[in-house]
Amino acid sequence: MYKFSGHESFPCRYTWLPKAFLALDSDSKAFADEEKAMVTLGVGKNMVRAIRFWAQAADIAEPAKGGGYTLTDFGKALLSHDGFDPYLEDIRTLWLIHWKFSTQIEEPLFAWDFLLNHWQHPEISRTEVLSAFQKEADRYERKLSPVTIEQHFDIFLHTYVPTRGRKGEIQEDNLDCPLVELELIQKTGERRIDKTGKRESIYAFRREEKSEITSELFIYCLDDYWNKRLPNEKTLSFRDVSVGHGSPGQIFKLPERDLRERLETIEKDSKGAFSYQESASLQQVTRLNTSGRHFLSEIYTLEAAYA
Repeated sequence: MYKFSGHESFPCRYTWLPKAFLALDSDSKAFADEEKAMVTLGVGKNMVRAIRFWAQAADIAEPAKGGGYTLTDFGKALLSHDGFDPYLEDIRTLWLIHWKFSTQIEEPLFAWDFLLNHWQHPEISRTEVLSAFQKEADRYERKLSPVTIEQHFDIFLHTYVPTRGRKGEIQEDNLDCPLVELELIQKTGERRIDKTGKRESIYAFRREEKSEITSELFIYCLDDYWNKRLPNEKTLSFRDVSVGHGSPGQIFKLPERDLRERLETIEKDSKGAFSYQESASLQQVTRLNTSGRHFLSEIYTLEAAYA
């Protein structure tokens, strides 16, 4: 079932995921008492709920059977005191969080799932997107108010488009989500939408090579995609990797040429975990040996200049 709400109309802010991790690391039921959580996190009640929402969306925490929340292995590896990037200072970490937001299986975030996988238009405009959202909600027989749908789109947009503050400005009162640094969505212009002269902004996905998505990061996400979406397949086609639902090509908006170049070197880059064959009749990736491989740690093995 898709999620349209739960974020309380707040995009994920810079400090929220580290705060959620530290709170849950101290007390697995830190979010059970919202009044107490307000004091612990230093925010209002709605923000407590939003932080809890985004911690789950980022795969930092998950509901525990006995109540409360359990920190995931991913969350521990990333945000613990000796983790790979406890303060979200590395651009590769931000791409990882984007990947997590966008590839939920059981309860995907609707705007992420729909716009990244199904939006075919070259431009993104509020009017067209809201109309498409409403049609999809009706198709799923979800009785959603226009306000809920509008807020959901706004949260998606402002996860990637800055609202205030300069790029790279990291401070507690900054309203922007850290993922604005990815520049995945860019404003391309404006247009008039009615006879009164009212105008709306036009945006587009940045569909170009992204060098900050390193080969190790790409391989981690390819393996994650394989496990989540096609776990019983021994091979994936180039089409699976490029335009498959929840694929690296779709989620990162990578151009076909960039994907081919990544796959051509994947056997070397993955140290034999994957191979790629391309001929006139065959374009496929084979997973050879991933047992015991810790692809997440391999992202951070080389301290490349991406921080």
